[in-house]
Amino acid sequence: MAIPGVILVVVVCIVALIVFLWLVPLNLWFQCVLNGVKISLVQLIFMRWRKVPPTIIVNAMINSKKAGLDLSSDLLEAHYLAGGHVQRVVNALISADKANINLDFKSATAIDLAGRDVFEAVQMSVNPKVLDTPSVAAVASNGIQLIVKARVTVRANIRQLVGGAGEETILARVGEGIVTSIGSAASHAYVLENPDSISKLVLSKGLDTGTAFEILSIDIADIDVGKNIGAQLQMDQAEADKNIAQAKAEERRAMAIAVEQEMKAKAQEARAKVIEAEAEVPLAMAEAFRNGNLGIMDYYKMKNIMADTDMRESISKPANVKNDNTAIKK
Repeated sequence: MAIPGVILVVVVCIVALIVFLWLVPLNLWFQCVLNGVKISLVQLIFMRWRKVPPTIIVNAMINSKKAGLDLSSDLLEAHYLAGGHVQRVVNALISADKANINLDFKSATAIDLAGRDVFEAVQMSVNPKVLDTPSVAAVASNGIQLIVKARVTVRANIRQLVGGAGEETILARVGEGIVTSIGSAASHAYVLENPDSISKLVLSKGLDTGTAFEILSIDIADIDVGKNIGAQLQMDQAEADKNIAQAKAEERRAMAIAVEQEMKAKAQEARAKVIEAEAEVPLAMAEAFRNGNLGIMDYYKMKNIMADTDMRESISKPANVKNDNTAIKK
């Protein structure tokens, strides 16, 4: 029975030692002592209770101490509890100090909490970054399309990182400047001969205002000649004018057909009235006979005149036909 009791005591001692070493990080405290960092053992224990990893704070303090920076553990803890990246901020401060860039702890933590990588921003201040614009299509005044690709060299502006616009804004503004520059050119040949005119005009617009970057240079990487947009627009306009003219001609033709049909209808109506009037002639002659207004001799004279007229018409018809045939042969 004594052996199980001893085993139990050993297990309890081991567990107590593990809990003690977890609550009291002696190894971290010993590292602080060796590196001259002023963090007491009690502070390390309180970090555990505040749910702050002591390893992050200790490593950050050691790095800053070796770099000659004087940082407070309380400030680092506050930044960690605020959701910041402690090691990233410390690395940025060290890089800025070595590069003679004016960056204090408050500004660095503000940039980090704003969602930007402050360490990358410091590196970009030392080593400018090159941004490649997408293909920008623009049309010169003579209607020829040009497709341009540019490279924008930018440097991070530490003071504008909080609240300043990002890379997308820089690329959009440069694209707008390229379109304006090409559109104001009299000919695409001038742009091809002087590509630096695009860079000069774009740089003069101050496109980096309100952004987190400073534009150092804009270099035209490639210019390709695209479509003849002016000719295409003229062709489209001519096609539209042709369709309009055809529509108007069709409208006039329809109106002419309608007028012709109306005239034919009126002619048929007139012929109908003539036939109706001719049908009333015998009735009128009979009435004239009865009333004594027309005599038998008058009637025969009228018949002779009609017969003479028919004879003259019959004589004249063959001559007309012969003349028509002669004209056709000629």
